[in-house]
Amino acid sequence: MNDLHDRALGAYLGFAIGDALGATVEFMLPREIAYQYGVHRDIVGGGWLKLMPGQVTDDTTMCLALGNALLAGGTQAMARHVQGDEALVRTIGDAYVKWFKSKPVDCGNTCRRGIMRYMHEGTLRGPLNPGDGGNGALMRNLPTVLATLGDDAAFERVSIAQARLTHHHPLSDAATLGLGRLLGLLLRGAPQIDCQQWVDQWVVEVPDFRFSPYRGYATAYVVDTVQTVLHYLTLHQDFEAALIATVNQGDDADTTGALVGMLAGARCGAANLPQRWLHRLQAPTVQAITEQTRGLLALAGPH
Repeated sequence: MNDLHDRALGAYLGFAIGDALGATVEFMLPREIAYQYGVHRDIVGGGWLKLMPGQVTDDTTMCLALGNALLAGGTQAMARHVQGDEALVRTIGDAYVKWFKSKPVDCGNTCRRGIMRYMHEGTLRGPLNPGDGGNGALMRNLPTVLATLGDDAAFERVSIAQARLTHHHPLSDAATLGLGRLLGLLLRGAPQIDCQQWVDQWVVEVPDFRFSPYRGYATAYVVDTVQTVLHYLTLHQDFEAALIATVNQGDDADTTGALVGMLAGARCGAANLPQRWLHRLQAPTVQAITEQTRGLLALAGPH
């Protein structure tokens, strides 16, 4: 396994690990988690969704839906999209509809509203909406980063297009692009100091996402999500320490956990993921992620 593939697989599997770990304590407060679990550190399922151990939520399954659409469209569809052709976006929208009709274990309200608008109206984006500032577009964009690695124009256009199928809000756009670019740096093996400098500069450019001092909010509002992710990612260099600290903040813990798992997983690579967590993921999920990672990197071409 080459270094890029190891980091990409680490990001995708790390995402699923964070999703499965965090889902157990989603919507709980830190004091409630401490009372029930002490420190929540095991993938045991349960939670408000009553998951099986190792089962993932809409975070991972929407990623897989997007990844399948990008693979179905192929390199030529992405190239045409950069030139203004919207066929790829319809392929993505159709994949989200297929996902929605499969009765996933959960679907956020904004995602549901956007998918239903696409189903009934065929529109590829809704109007600018102050209620669309959730993290649903951000949470599922990992496959776009892999498929467009090395092509920033394609990355930006596909990221915004897939996001606005359900979310049309400037902070959602900014978060989707920002964390996608940070993931790209990590995938390319950028030194930690370069990544930290990038984060420092980004939060100057988008001050809503400043996370120091950390306010302690980990809701699905995209500002709270990004602040939580960056706080714990930069506070802990170790994958396990970063992920445990994140999910024990509670609230939207499946998504904050997934995003920290993605970034920290890219930083450490698949070979260094905690085996006790990796082995708890359901086998079909691991297989789908492994196959999709390989295909998406091939779509991006040689690096």
